Amino acid sequence: MGCLPEAWISPPAVRELRELVRHRAKLVRLRSGCTAEVHAVLARCGIQVVNSDLFGVWGTELLDGLDLPAPYAARAASLRRVMDGLDFEIDVFAGLARGRMAHQPGYTAVQKIPGIGPILAAVFVAEIGDISRFASASKLTCWASRPSWNGSPSKAPVWCAGRRSSQSRPSPKAAWSGCCGSGSLTIAAGTSAALRPPGAS
Repeated sequence: MGCLPEAWISPPAVRELRELVRHRAKLVRLRSGCTAEVHAVLARCGIQVVNSDLFGVWGTELLDGLDLPAPYAARAASLRRVMDGLDFEIDVFAGLARGRMAHQPGYTAVQKIPGIGPILAAVFVAEIGDISRFASASKLTCWASRPSWNGSPSKAPVWCAGRRSSQSRPSPKAAWSGCCGSGSLTIAAGTSAALRPPGAS
């Protein structure tokens, strides 16, 4: 006995929180894809967008007033309807995640770290789980910097500083390494301290 390394199995509550956070992230990626497609439609029609906020008040007025050829107009309108639906679902799952963490001291504490807001805090709490399983901030950084891969070794993604190749699939841990970059150890130290109960070493 004692020959194999100890594995941590997340409890049901953590797994359920991860479902909410990860699904919201997936919805955001889908919305970003729709945004890019709308820009592509305008580019095909030779329309230059001079304002970065194409889907704000200014952009909405621009899109509403465009006289595009019927196929392009139909595609743009379809994408905007899909985005409206995705916005609704993103808000729903963000609310469900916030409701689960409303009474978790660590969720509030980790937001005191500069650069970490409610969304990123939810990702950290969900993906890290029980912070006490990491003896130090450096061990937390080491865990967060390694991708999870259950497929064929020959098809494993190549990761570097939180970035992935165009053919790789991101690990949930990339939320850490991709956002923190070279300051990951500093962020890890703050997160580790914030998520530990008062008095814990």
